[in-house]
Amino acid sequence: MDIVREDIDALNAVLRIKVGPEDYKDKVEKTLTDYRKKANIPGFRKGKIPMGVIKKQYGRPVLAEELNKVINDSLYDFINKNELNILGNPLPKEDEEVKGDWDNPSDFEFTYEIGLSPDFNLSLNAKSKYNYYKVKVDKKLVDQQIDDIRKRYGKLIPEEKVGETDMILGQFVELDESGAIKEGGIMNSSTISMEFVEDKKVQKELLGKKVGDVVVLDPANVSKGESDMAAMLGVKTEDLAGISNKFNFTINEVKSMEPAELNEEFFQKIYPEGDVKTEAEMRAKVEEDLGKMFAQDSERILSRDVSEDLIEKTKMEFPDAFLKRWILASSNEDVTMEMIEGDYDNYTTGLKWQLIQNKIFKDNEIKIESEEIIQFTKGLLVNQYAQYGLPAPEEAELTASAQKVLENRDEANRIYEMMSGDKLLKFFKETVKLNEKEISYDEFVKIASGEKK
Repeated sequence: MDIVREDIDALNAVLRIKVGPEDYKDKVEKTLTDYRKKANIPGFRKGKIPMGVIKKQYGRPVLAEELNKVINDSLYDFINKNELNILGNPLPKEDEEVKGDWDNPSDFEFTYEIGLSPDFNLSLNAKSKYNYYKVKVDKKLVDQQIDDIRKRYGKLIPEEKVGETDMILGQFVELDESGAIKEGGIMNSSTISMEFVEDKKVQKELLGKKVGDVVVLDPANVSKGESDMAAMLGVKTEDLAGISNKFNFTINEVKSMEPAELNEEFFQKIYPEGDVKTEAEMRAKVEEDLGKMFAQDSERILSRDVSEDLIEKTKMEFPDAFLKRWILASSNEDVTMEMIEGDYDNYTTGLKWQLIQNKIFKDNEIKIESEEIIQFTKGLLVNQYAQYGLPAPEEAELTASAQKVLENRDEANRIYEMMSGDKLLKFFKETVKLNEKEISYDEFVKIASGEKK
């Protein structure tokens, strides 16, 4: 076995693999011998078939299979020993045929193309400066949160007519173009929340209406997006395209939300631990909880900003032609080169970030050990139990449950990504200079959604 590397340029290379009979002959003979024992060929007794017949029928495919195994093992052994940072997997060179005689096998030569990972530098150090946004948890925000909690634990009160924040229970009936009830059209009972009706004209139309009144309206004007509208009408989202924009809405009930009172019973229900007994203590608790919640969002925004900045500023070239061919060859879905070309920028952006992350981990000796993954998974399970008000199981059972979760490849990958994100965030916070900026909640929401920085 002999492998020779020929560099085409900094990102592309060719590996020429020379294989002799000594590399494959014994394996082929052994496999054919096994075939002879098991094969069923008319006219011959099982196990007594002449080897010449076996070779004629199975020789070529067995040779191809064994050569493929030998070449595959040798390729990756060569890549690992020479510490080649490749992208994707080696591909047979398109414009070169295999050299060798398949009918009279002796020496063979195979040629593979490889794409090499680019060399690059990262401009991330103590001089790098990033904003670290913190929400100013003011009285207005605390008041709003307490109002939301009170409504969540409040009760609905019947009303005579529709108010600005009421819920309207009624029936939607689809109309045709003439305004008559559409034959075979949609008929569904649902609820309209006045708080979420943004169209001023529709608000005016509904305000003051009473039980039994009928209003003609477009469901799109009283819902929050397509999925909400589909649920409101009792249909699938994909069926919305064919429906009318005019419906009769008959009001059956009008109810307002009476918020829960701030009393001992309410505090005990919200905070069963018993550490909140007064409105002042609740306000302090809500302020603390909001701070913790926004802190997680602040760190997520920091990670996003640093990663986007690194992707934008890090100069990196790829073996484009090779990568496109590899994507086409390795895809499990029906894709065309035209589809790959259209999405190639997104692919290389993801690849670029993966290489940046790998470099950060390697250069700074950041590792994720097996025991860490087990402990992290156990923590996730404990939190799940807590959400349902259940105590965590004993240590041995918890460890076994964590190991079971990690047997699922998708779950294991998800957990690994979470841990990688946590370690990257820790590295960013220890490496760069943070400029803390306290901003309003509304500004924070815009930044978190990517509207502005």
